[in-house]
Order: sequence, then structure tokens, then C-alpha cells
Amino acid sequence: MTETTDIARSGIQIRNLYKIFGPHPERYIDAVKKGMTKEELNDRHNHVLGLQNISLDLEPGQISVIMGLSGSGKSTLIRHINGLIAPTAGEILYEGQDVVSMSAEQLREFRRTKTAMVFQKFALLPHRTVLENTCYGLDIRGVPRTESEPIARKWIDRVGLSGFEDNYPAQLSGGMQQRVGLARALANDADILLMDEAFSALDPLIRMDMQKVLLDLQDELHKTIIFITHDLDEALRLGDSIAILRDGALEQVGSGQDIVLRPANDYIAEFVREVNRGRVIHADRLARPMAEGETPPELRVEGRKVLELVAREMTAAGAQSAQVVDRKGTPIGVIDTAAIMAAMVTPATVSSS
Repeated sequence: MTETTDIARSGIQIRNLYKIFGPHPERYIDAVKKGMTKEELNDRHNHVLGLQNISLDLEPGQISVIMGLSGSGKSTLIRHINGLIAPTAGEILYEGQDVVSMSAEQLREFRRTKTAMVFQKFALLPHRTVLENTCYGLDIRGVPRTESEPIARKWIDRVGLSGFEDNYPAQLSGGMQQRVGLARALANDADILLMDEAFSALDPLIRMDMQKVLLDLQDELHKTIIFITHDLDEALRLGDSIAILRDGALEQVGSGQDIVLRPANDYIAEFVREVNRGRVIHADRLARPMAEGETPPELRVEGRKVLELVAREMTAAGAQSAQVVDRKGTPIGVIDTAAIMAAMVTPATVSSS
């Protein structure tokens, strides 16, 4: 078996996706498309509108977070991606092929080779050791143990569980069990990693530790990761892009900075009201062009650093301004303490676009 850490060849394109739960969803799909609300569908026909006209591009090699409150449709959506739930209407495209139209055999192969899932409740087999659980996906694919065990041991080590290979799940803490789940998914070497509330059952400190583990691995692997959460802080920390759902419909899609600085409506504005903006907004977002004849500040800060870290550096250096540079050290502009303070305390403005 050949391992790869190449960037996934393709992201996922979701097009005009609808899901109606009930015995006869096909009878009401046209009415929903014409504007029947979730409440009307339930009251008149005793059917539930799970997803409503979802169109979303999940980019390759990025962490795409789908978030919302309970009942928003986020877990329903992720289960459509690997065919665990069939839509009432719409397409889910991967490398040009519609997952919805796959045969049973094609779907089985897609799940085995292209996707891996990490669950909230770990989903480990209690009678298997850490090593055996990590090998499980490869066992299903028929990979011999002579090949699968070295791969499993590599990922067990990478998630920080070296030395626990022979332990059983009952002998592990919750955080350690979730590390096994992550190692199992990575051992399968799938392009797409589906994570459904993967860290929600963990204590706050362990949860933050797992988030760091995921980000560190992603810096190297560049998997296409779809991460489901109800926690905005987690979404902002992990997501290259964030899609917010409410009652099965998309409210806003964008980067964390976009959503915090330009919420699409009052619902999103309320959602982000208490966010610590200093931990979300990057320095390059506030960098202004240097004025003609202006002397560049001595202190240089990387544009991707969040304002909280930039403010600390400026305070430590006794500087009122800093030159913002990109990763190659090329100047982008200048940032000063007044701009930082204003960005951290100014309320978000609802986008008019």
C-alpha cells in the first residue's frame, strides 16, 4: 500500500441540496422550492425540512467548518457527503462524480478509499486494542497486517499515543480515545476527513489540545476536512472557511474574519457579538499603505498574526506602530495601536451586500 500526503485533487461541490424527512418527501419538494416554510411543511403535512437549497464549495486541502445550533442541519449535511443520508433533491460532486447517483458498489468503494469519519462518541471497538482499532479501516479494505500495522503505528505515534498500542479503549481517557479515532481516520489515507462534533465530548483543555493536534497535522497533510461544530470559538480557530446554518438553510459562508467583521444579517451579528475579535482578526486585514516619505517602523510583524499577538509584541517593544509583512518578508503596510484598539472594540456591522 502506498501512502501519500499530497493535497487532495478535488474538493466537494454541493449543489441545490434539499432534504425532507417523512414517508413521502417527493410529494412536497416542489412546494418547498416554491417557498413553503419548515413550519408549514410540518404543520400541514407532518414532514420535516432538514436542508433547504444548500449550495456550497468545500475547497480541497482546507478545513471547512459547518456550524450551527442544535437542529440547524449540520450533522444531516455531513452525512450526505458520504452517502449515509440520501437527499430529496440536489447533487454532491467529488472529482466530477455525483455521490447521490453512485451505485451501492461505487458508494462502498468511495467510503472505503476516499472518505474517513471521526465521530463525537469515538466509535472504537471495545474488544480491539489501540493498534487493532487504528488498523480497522485498512482491515476492511483487505490490506494485510504486515502492511497495515506499520502505517497504524506511525499515526499512533503522530497523535501522541506511542506506548499505548496494546491498551483497550476502556483503559484510555476520552481525549486518548479521540486520538485513536483520529489515528484510525488518518491511517486510511483518505482525501476527505469528515469530523462530526469530533471534540464536543471532551473537556475544554483536552478539546483545545485536540484542536492543536489537528491543526499541526493539517499543516503537513493538507487534507480536505469537513468539521461540524456548534461552538463558534472552535469554528474560528479551525476553519479556513465557515458555513453557518439555521433551520436547514445557509445564513453565511466566509472566513472567520469576514463573518466577524461583516455579518450577513442580524442573526449572525448576534452570533458573533461576544467573540474576542483580537483572536480572530489578522494584522494584514488592518494594514494601511505607507504614506509618501513615511519612515518604516523598526518592528516587523507577520500579516497572518492575530491582533492580540501583534499588540503583545508592540507592547513588549514599546512601539506604537509596526510594519506588516507577508510570509516572505515583503512589506504589506503599517499597523498602529489605535487601529488595533478600534478593530477590537468596534461592533460588527451587518453587511449590506
